[in-house]
Amino acid sequence: MTGYVIADKPEMKVREYELYNAYYCGVCKSIADRYGQIPRLLLSYDSAFAAVLLAGLSEEKEKICSEHCIIHPVKKKFIIREEPAVDYAADILLILAYAKLEDDIRDEGKVSARSLHLLLKGAFRKLQAAYPKMCREISALLEELSGLEKEKGDSLDRTCELFGKVMAVTFSSWQGSDAEKPVLEKMGDALGRWMYLVDAWDDIGENIRDGNYNPLIYRFGFDPSAESETAFRERILERVRFLLYHYLGEMSKAYDLLTMRKNKGVTDNVVYFGLHRKTEEVLKKGTAEKENERSL
Repeated sequence: MTGYVIADKPEMKVREYELYNAYYCGVCKSIADRYGQIPRLLLSYDSAFAAVLLAGLSEEKEKICSEHCIIHPVKKKFIIREEPAVDYAADILLILAYAKLEDDIRDEGKVSARSLHLLLKGAFRKLQAAYPKMCREISALLEELSGLEKEKGDSLDRTCELFGKVMAVTFSSWQGSDAEKPVLEKMGDALGRWMYLVDAWDDIGENIRDGNYNPLIYRFGFDPSAESETAFRERILERVRFLLYHYLGEMSKAYDLLTMRKNKGVTDNVVYFGLHRKTEEVLKKGTAEKENERSL
């Protein structure tokens, strides 16, 4: 996952923020207990949102423990334990991270990716055995996405669509009811499209410098001899903003169809505040507005 799916802390009640962090720590502990310490390096708040959301579809009360953490050895932290949704969110995180490492090795041959990929092989074998269908589907979709990226095509819709399908698979593969699955699929699809596009915007500068594929560069015809990165961002800003908020709108429409039996304050915060704040925060990157903020 990408680390963009986060809560808006100022809009959260103290109790909600503590619960949110308890799920985050629960995912971390779940990874350590079942796969060892190294995979914990991949932890992101994206997985906390998945855990809170999927757990919230059940009425069963979560088990909250107070434990020491390897990062915070003195003060105990609240941690969600024995929660299937937490384990599932941890598994999704590792499956997607492993697939991303394979993609980095294929496309860029990164030494760091190769090393971490090797260290995660044992964990991924367990995940393949536990989720064979989901792993096959995700691998096929990401391979197709990688092919489009290698072709350096200008179809922004198609690249966003493929990553949307990846997230749709992970959300709809949850052990929810038959009524929830298509809603989760739609929600995951819209979220995945948003994640891919916001990441593409975030990486424009880096991709201009390293020459790696970015769908926005090809879709909107960036020419370094004719315009600067800032000018390019300013030129396409409103079109990208429109698409990002369109995807968030589709996601929230699907989310509104779910019956949240608990954790609703947390999930509402992420869906209606956190993702919108993150969208605006990322969209400022590389623009004249961001440069003006730095000069103040």
